[in-house]
Amino acid sequence: MQEKGQRLKEVMVTRLLEAGESLKNKTRPVIRAAGEWTHSTWQATRREMQRTWQHLKPLYLPRGWQSRLLLGLLLLTILIPGIYSAGMGALPPPAARPLPAGVRTDDTNLLARLVAAEAEDEPYAGQVAVVAVVLNRLRHPSFPNTIPDIIFEPWAFECVANGRYWEVQVRARDYAAAQDALNDWDPSNGALFFFNPETATSAWIWTRPQITRIGNHIFTR
Repeated sequence: MQEKGQRLKEVMVTRLLEAGESLKNKTRPVIRAAGEWTHSTWQATRREMQRTWQHLKPLYLPRGWQSRLLLGLLLLTILIPGIYSAGMGALPPPAARPLPAGVRTDDTNLLARLVAAEAEDEPYAGQVAVVAVVLNRLRHPSFPNTIPDIIFEPWAFECVANGRYWEVQVRARDYAAAQDALNDWDPSNGALFFFNPETATSAWIWTRPQITRIGNHIFTR
């Protein structure tokens, strides 16, 4: 009886360790993606601050006053909206163009990562076109009706199938391309597919009506 209880205990410990390892494997890509997004956002913010600093240099302020002026502008940017809100009532939200039907705010992160994975070295118009293909599929009845389902549909995108999707570093430019596509810029002219003719191995993709070529990608219906 004691031996049976010991064996049951060992089985339970093994199962718990396996469950913990499985949970770790599932959460690791999410944590990595969040870290990369934070890093890319900080880099974009840092570049903007450096650009502002450069614009201050022609003022030829005394030593030490450039940083004081920049700090003062930052404080005014934070304080003025709060003062106005306290005296005049809550500030209305800034005007924003509504996202296309079926697109959530969180989906922008997924689209930007797709740009980084599929079109890292492509011209900017080609990067926007990759996102436009996803949005065109969203409007088409033959494809899933959410951004995540389109991106993670089995074998829909090579970068997802081979794991590169979770390994790339997402940059500010990738987010800009995603946003431009969401604002109705479609350099692909309504394409539903794209491929690189130098690396494509599918004979089927060559049967699709070709619309345009941007960089290394051919966009088709």
